[in-house]
Order: sequence, then C-alpha cells, then structure tokens
Amino acid sequence: MTTKMYKLIGADGQPYLSETKGALGGNRRSPKLYGRLDCPAALRALKQGDIYAKYRVFFADEATAIAAGYRPCNSCMPEAYKQWKAKNGG
Repeated sequence: MTTKMYKLIGADGQPYLSETKGALGGNRRSPKLYGRLDCPAALRALKQGDIYAKYRVFFADEATAIAAGYRPCNSCMPEAYKQWKAKNGG
C-alpha cells in the first residue's frame, strides 16, 4: 500500500514531501500570504479559477510559514496580521 504524500513548503522556502497534510495554506504570489485552510478569501479565490490554485502552497505550521517569508492573512488571521504589520511596518 502506498502512503499518500503531500507537498509542503519548508522554512527554507523549498518544497518537500510529507506524509502529514499541511495545517495552513498560502499563496506564493506577491504578497506571500499564509492562513487557515478554511479562509473565506482563499476559498473565494479558488472558486474564481485555476490561477490562484496554481500558486497555492501548504505549510506544516505557522513558524514554518513565517520562516519561509510569508505573512499572515488579514482575512482569516486578523490578530496575527495586526502583530505582523506592527512589527514589519506592513
């Protein structure tokens, strides 16, 4: 039996295969965002067509997304986004 593998992005920004599904989703286009898998903004974008899906990435956790250079989504993670903006002058 073959184990299902998931492509995640590591702290170095490079993809790797994992047996564990990503906990957060993101988009590698500018600005590089990460957020919850049930993010309303991301789900809307996915319904609009294949372009968003083409740039979709997944992370094991928030620390990895941040280390890879991504910022929190303002839509689904407003508190984390406010903290990021205060820290980075976003």
